[in-house]
Amino acid sequence: MLVAVSLFAGAACGEDIRSFNADESKVPPYSLPELMVKLDGTEVRDVTTWQERRKEIIRLFEDNVYGRSPGAPANMKIVAGKVYKEFLNNKATLKEVQIVVSDSPHAPQIHVLIIVPNARVKPVPAFAALNFNGNHSIHPDPAISLSTAWMRPNAEGQVNNRATEASRGKYESRWPIELIISRGYALITAYYGDLDPDFDDGFKNGVQPFFYKEGQTRPAPDEWAALAAWSWGLMRIMDYVQSDADIDARRVAAVGHSRLGKAALWASAMDERIAIAISNNSGKGGASLWRRQYGESILRANTLEPHRFCANFTRFSKAPETLPVDAHMLLAMIAPRPVYVASATEDHLADPKGEFLAAKAAEPVYALYNLAGLNADAIPQPDTPIGSHIGYHLRTGKHALTEYDWKQFLNFADRHFSTKR
Repeated sequence: MLVAVSLFAGAACGEDIRSFNADESKVPPYSLPELMVKLDGTEVRDVTTWQERRKEIIRLFEDNVYGRSPGAPANMKIVAGKVYKEFLNNKATLKEVQIVVSDSPHAPQIHVLIIVPNARVKPVPAFAALNFNGNHSIHPDPAISLSTAWMRPNAEGQVNNRATEASRGKYESRWPIELIISRGYALITAYYGDLDPDFDDGFKNGVQPFFYKEGQTRPAPDEWAALAAWSWGLMRIMDYVQSDADIDARRVAAVGHSRLGKAALWASAMDERIAIAISNNSGKGGASLWRRQYGESILRANTLEPHRFCANFTRFSKAPETLPVDAHMLLAMIAPRPVYVASATEDHLADPKGEFLAAKAAEPVYALYNLAGLNADAIPQPDTPIGSHIGYHLRTGKHALTEYDWKQFLNFADRHFSTKR
């Protein structure tokens, strides 16, 4: 039973908090936290020392930004569901599985949709991504089960926060499934609301309560909030992938748009089974630098969406310069695995330049592995993808996930997965 709490609990301080800087001339001077220096002052000059530094950075992100999340539950089980081999006019097979994360009869289930090309002779690479509006929203085919989970009020086709038949396929423009399948990839997706409903409910309706200690009623200040719960869900999907004979578990790219791009990056930093990390318009808390103070601020994020970051993150709301980490460190933790960052020209809240600069600042770690980064010193012209092991593009347009973006992700995956066949 969903516990009702005001969706806009954080807006009480007024509309001013919704404003943000979109004027480059007002970006103050800033310096980034040291990426290549350990806490004891040791300089990082080789991969071995970097691995030590990487562990320090993970702890800093856990303690101060996302919070600590549990590992795979010992009692987790995967329940097979329907299989439909005639999906997309016989071009693909649709499968559904449920990941049950606790023995409790009330435990959340992660409903996973898997679409694999029928024209396959061996396990195929895949994109794994959470979606915003239920698996049924990515394609209108009635073979996809209609989600029974709570839906946000802005979800098209929902009535009283529940999906209806009218919501089928409402967001298929974000998911060019036939293109993905035609390029030889599978798509694996699940509704992010299966993990956390994405509103400030006191952490009563997501996965967190099933991992509380005795007497605990909400996560501790350094424990997981919503973003870490979504990342945790992607890692549980990776657990499932290991047992799916249709998927090449060595070639799975985690993809996320907006706040789910933040989740994809954090999951990729934590789970080295993810072979490529792809962030689309993830902005602050994802691929963009907080310290630039362009676009979303820490104060704005903590006020409007206080459930997304761990409680300790509020310590930096009015002092972003004291945050011991920033986005370049998040991207660097993915090395030596490839990472792709996508921005949009009109997405000022996400700060496209800050996303590019974070990717650029992650290059020294890739250099330790003798891997090229962006191969550019300045942000590229719109619609001009760049990069090697770090990829980047600035798409013309607004905050969105488009077919153009997917084409670049596919091209990037083609280049890097070709060496892992």
